[in-house]
Amino acid sequence: MLTIALSKGRILDKTLPLLKKAGISVAKSELDSRKLILDTDSIDIKVIVLRASDVPVFVQHGAADFGIAGKDALLEHGADGVFELLDLEISKCRLMVASKKGVDLNKSTLKVATKYVNSAKEYFYQQGRQIEVIKLYGAVELAPIVGLSDCIVDLVDTGNTLEANNLAPVELIHEISSRLIVNSAAFNTKYIEISSWIKRIEKSL
Repeated sequence: MLTIALSKGRILDKTLPLLKKAGISVAKSELDSRKLILDTDSIDIKVIVLRASDVPVFVQHGAADFGIAGKDALLEHGADGVFELLDLEISKCRLMVASKKGVDLNKSTLKVATKYVNSAKEYFYQQGRQIEVIKLYGAVELAPIVGLSDCIVDLVDTGNTLEANNLAPVELIHEISSRLIVNSAAFNTKYIEISSWIKRIEKSL
């Protein structure tokens, strides 16, 4: 038996058709149920649907054999004990620094609002820039508007939300897409089973 950890939200919406093409289908009744572990039409595959940031954690600790998570979640988690095997090229966006238009970010210490604390610290540290991180879980774009921060680090897709609030992306941290990851120990002990499914998923891309 293999367990796949999937990310909730728009990643799930794009992942399910991909998995179906590979031969792993989850019935709508399963998705709509309150079950925590979902059956698929393959007797040797179970699915768990998690918050995106939790997928690398479950895979790292072996609670799931492999999973699908955004590169942003992997960067933030650190991905210890996890092999990143495939770029699925879905749910593409960018992890960026954004600020109010025309704001000078060349300060001795920047105030940065973000939920991507580790990624923000690593990015600015590599540039030798001092920052004070303000961790937020939502409404990140509001922070520079009300003076809570000088800038934000967040995912940018179309940029429409930034534009509507007089904000602009100013620095690219990383291109983001969904990746297939596997528990490093499981990849050794269940290599044949896991690699077989991974090849099917790769062919379905």
